[in-house]
Amino acid sequence: MPNFSNLQVPSEGQAMTRKNGELIVPDQPIIPYIEGDGTGPDIWRAAVRVFDAAVEKAFGGQKRIVWLELLAGEKSKEKTGEWLPNDTLEAVKFYRVAIKGPLTTPVGGGIRSLNVTLRQVLDLYACVRPVRYFTGTPAPVTHPERMNVVIFRENTEDVYAGIEWAKGTPQAERMIEFLATQMGKRVRADSGIGIKPISETGSKRLVRMAVRWALANGRTSLTIMHKGNIMKFTEGAFRDWGYEVATAEFRDAVVTEQEVWDGASADGKLLIKDRIADSVFQQILTRTADYDVFATTNLNGDYLSDACAAQVGGLGMAPGANIGDDIGVFEATHGTAPKYAGKDVINPSSVILSGVMMLQHLGWRDAADRIERAIEEVIGEKRVTYDLARQMPGATELRTSAFADAIIEHL
Repeated sequence: MPNFSNLQVPSEGQAMTRKNGELIVPDQPIIPYIEGDGTGPDIWRAAVRVFDAAVEKAFGGQKRIVWLELLAGEKSKEKTGEWLPNDTLEAVKFYRVAIKGPLTTPVGGGIRSLNVTLRQVLDLYACVRPVRYFTGTPAPVTHPERMNVVIFRENTEDVYAGIEWAKGTPQAERMIEFLATQMGKRVRADSGIGIKPISETGSKRLVRMAVRWALANGRTSLTIMHKGNIMKFTEGAFRDWGYEVATAEFRDAVVTEQEVWDGASADGKLLIKDRIADSVFQQILTRTADYDVFATTNLNGDYLSDACAAQVGGLGMAPGANIGDDIGVFEATHGTAPKYAGKDVINPSSVILSGVMMLQHLGWRDAADRIERAIEEVIGEKRVTYDLARQMPGATELRTSAFADAIIEHL
């Protein structure tokens, strides 16, 4: 047990452990949560009732989650003077699984992203974003049902590594001078400077996780998304390292697209292919059904996740998780929307569906499946929050809390 400074540990429940690499989940696991900033408290209050009801329905009271609140973001700053207390980091490490709402990130100055900090400090190297269509959800494309992808986005490197210096600072000036005098590369003197590291280690472990997941879940293809035609030694290397780990470690279970073109059979094997990033953004619209699982660099994956979500109803319907070798943090993928805070109007589906991912991670699939089915049934009845209701003729607009009630009715 860590030596927490202020955190009160629940008197009930047990921490999850690992044995031979497998997560050991007790019947009453302690799971930390961060409710989030802005609309975070609204959507968390709705979501937690859905989680508890689904677990109760699935297991008849034999299992339940013991919740432990952690502080981060604005609430933490007000209470402790810190945006991200050490107790929060230590608790996530110790309990291994956590769930969170959206956290504030100022644009252009102030604190760096708390979400990025959590990923880097806890080495949550894979951002996992499943994107699928729930029947009846208003969507801007003709066939939203063709979208069913899972995006594995590298989470710790690329331009998100945070290695950058503002225009005119001594550090930026030294870097510009170094590039000119030592590397023969001219950069304008009034530039801000950022570094884009992409490592073999980071690339291979991300693709390894993506391949393992695709094989375990019966998926048919994995696409390595990159911009290697331009950034040959970062994005291009990501592509090459992806192929290397797939073919070296999963040889009997995978086949590359080039091998298929050369006459190899793809029957029963996971097809490994790659696509240039700009081509992906076109084809995810025009040939949506051709894509299944993606492995991407950090920035590309950020763009792609939101673009795919837009085709099936937007970020309000998009779950996400940040996964490492030992820890999983599940999170709403949208922002804090502070102008709607406390109004009980925001769609809680993103954090609820992130909880579905969390329940699947625990192996509690019955509870997870009940929630997914219930959400689809409620949307099918056109009983939805305002973001969907305004696009659905004849819909009944529900508040956040009432939407959660409707889901629970269908569990």
